[in-house]
Amino acid sequence: SVNAGWNIGTYAKYNAGFSLNHRNKNINIFGNYGYNDAKNAVTLGIYRTVLDSLFDQNGSITANTRSHNFKVGADYFINKKNTLGVIINGTYNTNQVDNYSRTGISYLPTSKLDRYLVADNSNAMKNDNLNFNLNYNYVGSKGKNLTINADHGTYKLNNNQFQPNTYYDSTGKNMLHSITYRMITPATIYINSVKVDYEQNLKKGKLGYGAKTAFVKTDNNFQRYNVYTSNSELDKDRSNRFRYTENINAGYVNYSRPFKRFQVQLGLRVENTNMEGTSTGLKNNGTGYTPYDSTFTRHYTDFFPSAAISFTKNAKNQFSVNYSRRIDRPNYQDLNPFEFKLDEYTFQKGNINLLPQYTNSFGFSHTYKYKLTTSLNYSIVKDMFTQLFDTAEASKAFISKRNLATQNIASMNISYPYRYKSYSVFTNLNTSYSKYTADFGEGRKVKLDAFALNMYMQHSLKFAKTWTAEMTAFYNAPTVYQGSLKAKSLWSIDAGIQKQVFKGRGSIKTSVSDIFHTLQFNGTSDFAGQKTTIKSNWESRQFKLNFSYRFGSNQVKSARMRSTGAEEEMKRTQQSSSTPGI
Repeated sequence: SVNAGWNIGTYAKYNAGFSLNHRNKNINIFGNYGYNDAKNAVTLGIYRTVLDSLFDQNGSITANTRSHNFKVGADYFINKKNTLGVIINGTYNTNQVDNYSRTGISYLPTSKLDRYLVADNSNAMKNDNLNFNLNYNYVGSKGKNLTINADHGTYKLNNNQFQPNTYYDSTGKNMLHSITYRMITPATIYINSVKVDYEQNLKKGKLGYGAKTAFVKTDNNFQRYNVYTSNSELDKDRSNRFRYTENINAGYVNYSRPFKRFQVQLGLRVENTNMEGTSTGLKNNGTGYTPYDSTFTRHYTDFFPSAAISFTKNAKNQFSVNYSRRIDRPNYQDLNPFEFKLDEYTFQKGNINLLPQYTNSFGFSHTYKYKLTTSLNYSIVKDMFTQLFDTAEASKAFISKRNLATQNIASMNISYPYRYKSYSVFTNLNTSYSKYTADFGEGRKVKLDAFALNMYMQHSLKFAKTWTAEMTAFYNAPTVYQGSLKAKSLWSIDAGIQKQVFKGRGSIKTSVSDIFHTLQFNGTSDFAGQKTTIKSNWESRQFKLNFSYRFGSNQVKSARMRSTGAEEEMKRTQQSSSTPGI
């Protein structure tokens, strides 16, 4: 198959790709490739008061992104029971982010404008990753199934940020002074893992167990330079190197068995985690610089039980009850203590003390006539991840990932699919009540609760044999975002139409996202004596045109759908963004 697309909001965006699959008696070879070229625009406003100062920041961000994504693999069928496979996939991504902001700085007691700060910075980013997977699968009698995955991945992240700050007087015309920084922050992440899963029939049920070991190593080098007219000078006080290693060893056992009207599932997972982080650099002792080395280590073992019981009363009513405990670990770059600046007064940084979050969930669900599903859930999250708008050096603001003490959520979800001839609709309603509490000392507390309401609906209508029309809509009521930011409501409507061509082998689709351009983020934060209001909008309204065409034999069996053994670690390589739309 081949595909191509063109979107336009403020700027045009392009994408294209192809997918191939070849199979014979002994081997299956498959692969795909995708290319994206997009320029995205975001406007961002941050209005904040801290101590006796007011900062009114307005800016625009443009991001030019080009990416190449590929995946190639092969399966060799040794015989009917044994299969050996290999997968290679990767991404090559360049991103040029330009950020312009103008901040009016006023003296609060008199509301008198004191000066302007203009920041016109750029960040050249390059992210490359390459992953190798070798796998083996055995399928035997009596439900026996053995799967082995060995994975190796390398991620290279390079940021080169040029960050000038120019101050003007209250008229905005006369320059007072300027200061310029350059931050060069290369980072490398290595992932290695081995995972073994085994399954077999046991006493009218299914027994599964397995083990996994993963080793991760990251190396981050933060070089900050003070840039002058004729030269640049390394800022030894703020430059450092952060290295992090992590080893996770896990084992699990799971058993499920059907009875006459019941289905029972019990499971237990054990994880042993060992990590070490080291930050090295130079420290000014008054007479000169001396090397320093700060190291932290953590070792812990956790147990994660799970259980579920489903009951079929009759053809119209099915019930289920479930419990689970899980762990979510922070992304590797969220542990990185380095800074990403919007301007001299506003920046984002990681947190080496970020802990994993733990969730205990309890749920009950009922399905009526295999369509109407209602579920009730309650979860307690310990050390929940949150983004706090904290303060530094009196009036400077930074966004940092922190752990809240607890989050409590009670929720209800209702979903219903309906179909009549060529028309179908899917509706989902979710309501929840959340409570967030944390105490970081020195009067820096979080104590918020929120009611949330989310609605989603998708309509589809087939007509004239080869035409399909679709419309989707969602609404999010005002709620609390990330445990500390009160956000206003959001809603959006998308619509599109599709036609099949070339005797059903091809399709042309055109659509418009966020037709009424209503997706705009508005939120407020009140923490550590700093009151912040954030407004942001992005290219949510876009006209989209897409074409796809399938060729070759429709009788070829598709490639095996399977996951690798290091998918959890790979997800944690993603860089977090605090700016909606980027």
